Amino acid sequence: MNVHGVGEFIRTQRRNAQLSLSKVSGLAGVSIPYLSQVERGLRKPSADVLQAIAKGLRISAETLYIQAGFLEDRPVPDVATSILADPTITERQKQALVQIYEAFRDETGRAAEAGATVAAVGPTRTGGRKASGSAKSVAKRSAESKGRVQKMGPLSAVPHRAAKA
Repeated sequence: MNVHGVGEFIRTQRRNAQLSLSKVSGLAGVSIPYLSQVERGLRKPSADVLQAIAKGLRISAETLYIQAGFLEDRPVPDVATSILADPTITERQKQALVQIYEAFRDETGRAAEAGATVAAVGPTRTGGRKASGSAKSVAKRSAESKGRVQKMGPLSAVPHRAAKA
């Protein structure tokens, strides 16, 4: 187990989530000194402790297990290829799903870059504004920014519910 690497990863995740050491220790059910020692690479956490820390950080336990060397890193399947290979949906539906997926990835990338900037500069106030809109608006903004907006019209295979009178 790469104890120092796991600890650094946990610290980075905690800081990116803008959570205090005491908040994560409370959520994970471990003491503040113990969590601090884990973050500094002085303690070797068990799988159960890693699972509790992952829950407190709201990340998958699998992510921490991979960092700790308990699990091997598996390649991530290509989502776009899987969507395009699905014979049960139309080509138009496939393109819509791929565009939405790419928009989410772009939005996540921008949020991660902004988070890194905030972590380097310090937290700022948002004034209570929401970070992003609906999936449709996110996809539209992303597609517009890439210059590939397509007029697709209604998807005929999507069932519509009749309004109740």
